[in-house]
Amino acid sequence: MAGLVPAIHVFDIGRKDVDARDKPGHDYEIDDHMSLPSSVDIAIIGAGAAGLGAAQALKNSGLSVVVLEARDRVGGRGHTIMAAPDIVFDLGCGWLHSADKNSFVKIAEQLNFEIDKTRPPWREQSFDAAFPLKERADFMAALDAFYERVHEAAKSGRDSAASTYLEPGNRWNPMIDAISTYANGAELDAVSVLDLGAYEDTGINWRVRRGYGALMAAYGASCPLAFNCEVTLIDHSGKRLRIETSRGFLSAGQVIVTVPTNLLADEVIRFHPALPAKVDAARGLPLGLADKVMLALDEPQALPKDGNLRGATMRTAMGSYHLRPFGQACIEGYFGGSFAQALENAGDGALAAEAIDEIAALLGTDYRRKLKPLAESRWSHDPFARGSYSHALPGHAGKRAVLAAPVDGRLFFAGEATSPNFFSTAHGARDSGERAAGEVLASIAKA
Repeated sequence: MAGLVPAIHVFDIGRKDVDARDKPGHDYEIDDHMSLPSSVDIAIIGAGAAGLGAAQALKNSGLSVVVLEARDRVGGRGHTIMAAPDIVFDLGCGWLHSADKNSFVKIAEQLNFEIDKTRPPWREQSFDAAFPLKERADFMAALDAFYERVHEAAKSGRDSAASTYLEPGNRWNPMIDAISTYANGAELDAVSVLDLGAYEDTGINWRVRRGYGALMAAYGASCPLAFNCEVTLIDHSGKRLRIETSRGFLSAGQVIVTVPTNLLADEVIRFHPALPAKVDAARGLPLGLADKVMLALDEPQALPKDGNLRGATMRTAMGSYHLRPFGQACIEGYFGGSFAQALENAGDGALAAEAIDEIAALLGTDYRRKLKPLAESRWSHDPFARGSYSHALPGHAGKRAVLAAPVDGRLFFAGEATSPNFFSTAHGARDSGERAAGEVLASIAKA
């Protein structure tokens, strides 16, 4: 693909990726300098959480497997870097959502990754001056009432935009919409109420101390991986599938496709014969946008560990800030939806500049000298993601099942967008890969 734009802007620091490819256990790895196999039983497209879940599920099947990854790393939208020598930064997914049902929790334990069970600070506020207690209570009551209406509406089985259930004239509506941009990557008028109601949130959210992306890198370290291998065409017109990649051609008996919906919707990967139902489903499940920025913090002791900061701005275009995550000397900022898109489009450094402006407005101008940009994500500009995670457009909640359905017992689909209840999460993606692998094995057993 011409004109590649990285998903990350790193400022002038000694950052490095946290990866597991240089660790032991790579008996089956295919690096980007080796020739592709000309033929395999199963090809997996994408080495994100879904692709890795599928590869792990097939590991002892006796079948030949290869995972084709366009990037030079595993993890997809899960990517950990050391933003500074003592600051771990998850550019993508960072929380073990619904941790009591999250399959990555057990994986983390098996791989000796420390899990931090500190309660998320999302419903709290560290500075009353920025958001007075009475105002916060009023906002939270309005937010909770909105979600109660959404979940009640979802029981009807009739779909509409989630924004329909904002209370007319409620002064907190713009900020409730801001919460949607962090959670869904989009404003409420673009979010299906049935889809929102289907998401399973147990309210338990933990973190991986060394980084969620680092955990995925370790999880995928023993998988048969071909990096820098961009797939452009899957021809399923013959008895075997023919896959065209940037590194050559190969054939496969079955293929598991795990790429983000925006790539399918834009037909970056083409199918022959065409699969219009899959393209249509992907277009009904676009990736929203949620970006992060990491700022180094001088004099960190002045701020609480794992604190939260946002102002009563009465705007949807606003950031939210995690103060000193894991006790580190930094602030992690979040932006979502159309505001995040505008900041990305403004160029490198715009997310950091906006974050510093907002924090200085909330905590005082002295914070301008205390904050230093380290890194920021730019997921919509990543050519192999083109966004952060999927949301169903109003009227399209049923498209998750359509996207997940196998084709002719030879083409299978996985990824967070195919998860019925844990979409937009890494574990939802991983579990969908395991599900697709099971479908492949069942199909082979029937043959």
